[in-house]
Amino acid sequence: MARADAGDTEAVEGVELKHLDAELFEGAGATKRDLVEHVRALAGPLVAELAGRPLTVTRVRPGQRPFVQKNLPPSAPEWIATKDVWAEASHRTVRYPLAEDGRTLVWLAGQRAVELHPTVLDGDGRVTHLVLDLDPPADAPFSAVVAAARLVERALGEAGLAAAVKTSGAKGLHVVVPVRDVAVDDAAAATRALAARAERLGPDVATTAFLLADRGGRVFLDPTRAGGGSLACCYSPRVRPGVPVSFPVPWDALDDVVPGDVTVHNAARLAAQAAPETGDPWRDALPAPQALPPVLVEEGRAIPVPRVAAMHEGKRRARARRTPAPDQDQGGQG
Repeated sequence: MARADAGDTEAVEGVELKHLDAELFEGAGATKRDLVEHVRALAGPLVAELAGRPLTVTRVRPGQRPFVQKNLPPSAPEWIATKDVWAEASHRTVRYPLAEDGRTLVWLAGQRAVELHPTVLDGDGRVTHLVLDLDPPADAPFSAVVAAARLVERALGEAGLAAAVKTSGAKGLHVVVPVRDVAVDDAAAATRALAARAERLGPDVATTAFLLADRGGRVFLDPTRAGGGSLACCYSPRVRPGVPVSFPVPWDALDDVVPGDVTVHNAARLAAQAAPETGDPWRDALPAPQALPPVLVEEGRAIPVPRVAAMHEGKRRARARRTPAPDQDQGGQG
């Protein structure tokens, strides 16, 4: 980093950054400088994950709650690549940033953009992978998530598919299945089918229930990361104490994972140790893109879309709460 003349401003990769030695956020145990150094050290693997994909970030500001940002602000440098995407839900065009190089990552880190959530589609709207997000209850031990991941691994094997797994950087796991030549609706259907198959293998461990009240303390197998959905990418830090990082894990090492052990302080070193030749254990772990079995897609088409099903169920329950119970004393009166 080159020191500049303007107070505590420093030039990094040609980007002027301020307050690098300030705490990243309250309780972070890391500074903005630590975040910048993290994205610089892992720029190659991060760009490989992010290039071409519309990027949503989670930012932090001193004294404020973290917030999600999709639109690149007008004050951003002109050299940052962007992609305009029509958002049907909000009926507006969103100008997403594209992280095409290390300089963009440095600028984002300078803006305290801690979390990096690219879309699961590439820049041309093509499906490149299926994702199952394993989300445990707040008080569940990590072993519960591992047990759910084993169910997903079995379901994938029975379907003839291979996947890689990584920590979410928070308390869960992400199972990622590279695919080829798959329509968005077919990918969503296949993901629902895989989640349902895994649930049937261990219904006391995992659930596909979208409504929190229906999960019964089980790990939620979230199949909704399809279409325009996004996911914290591998090597993305998370806005949590210690600033943990999403990191790849070999399937046979899941039992040894301690959530929070990989952080912005050691992720680059651990990546280099895990993959000395490439420095990117995630790309080494991902299998080649696969064709989806048609039977899996057909099976998934018969499963309701979780968010839609949950919306209808929520409305039904709300109506039931508003409807007075029948007066038991009136029974039998003519």
